[in-house]
Amino acid sequence: MTRQTWTAFVAAVVFVALAAMMAAVPVPYVSWSPDGTRDTLGEVRGTPIITISGARSYPTTGRLDLTTVAVTRADSRVTLPEAVLSYWLPHRDALPRDAVYPPGKTAEQVDSEEADQMETAQDDAVVAALRAAGVPVTEMPVISSVTVGGPAHGRLLPGDLVVSVDGVKGKDTDTVGEQIRTHKIGQRVDFVVLRNRVRKQVSITTAESSTASGVAVVGITVGVGYRYQPRISFDLGQEIGGPSAGLVFALAIYDKLTEGPLLQGRHVAGTGEIDPTGQVGAIGGIQEKIAAAEQDGATAFLVPAANCKDVAGLRTDLTLIKVATLKEGIEAIRTLHSPDGDARIPRC
Repeated sequence: MTRQTWTAFVAAVVFVALAAMMAAVPVPYVSWSPDGTRDTLGEVRGTPIITISGARSYPTTGRLDLTTVAVTRADSRVTLPEAVLSYWLPHRDALPRDAVYPPGKTAEQVDSEEADQMETAQDDAVVAALRAAGVPVTEMPVISSVTVGGPAHGRLLPGDLVVSVDGVKGKDTDTVGEQIRTHKIGQRVDFVVLRNRVRKQVSITTAESSTASGVAVVGITVGVGYRYQPRISFDLGQEIGGPSAGLVFALAIYDKLTEGPLLQGRHVAGTGEIDPTGQVGAIGGIQEKIAAAEQDGATAFLVPAANCKDVAGLRTDLTLIKVATLKEGIEAIRTLHSPDGDARIPRC
């Protein structure tokens, strides 16, 4: 073997070794790709995804799909070739890891936060849908959080609706806070709360604030909660996290609570956060979710208005419907059924 041949051979070996190392070394990106859909008007293993009791419900027709995205888990890594493929392949994307998973959070923390976001999305969807359907909803102060080790720890629970404090009706968060502040350190505060719709009396002895000397606290934060008659439960058959199913949940509940099928046999998909007033917010992975809906046979897709810029130039056979509120989503679906509906619906 000549010196030149030997040099070329060594260079080739080094090149292959370096390429193999680069292929195995993780890069600070995550991969996004279409995952699938769930028909919120359908069933999973014989159990309805959405069950309503305590209010009259009506038959529905068609499919109303929530859409999901497959994302690299917080405790997994992608290699350089995987990131490049995700960037170049259609309906996939590669995003900076820090933009998806905040630095310093464990996989367990991320999973817990996403589960909380899904629960909040369901709660907010229920309130928005009930209001849209004309079902009475009453705002009440609610225990949002309880300080671990504080006076209320183990006695009041997040989700408790505050009926009264020391006999004073809990009209709103300000009323509750003002009544608590009338107490000195070591005094008793008497709460009446609704916990899982059962009325309970709870007494808390105030303690000194750890951040403000001489200030009496019970160790809670108070937010806005809601009281209503129907019981609405969700069973997706598997864990799905995040807030992006809110709009579709609200539409499905509305369809079940109102006479006459909203979809009239159509196959519609969508995504979007929702708040209790019915405002629809932007989400991530919009193009991947549209691809998932198209793969599963949907003909129209509800896009949060704030996400319309993210689908500019996207090639799809789906009708992309622009929605900023739950009301707009309902009206757009109804418009699809009219003879000139295709020309009148708001599009991205």
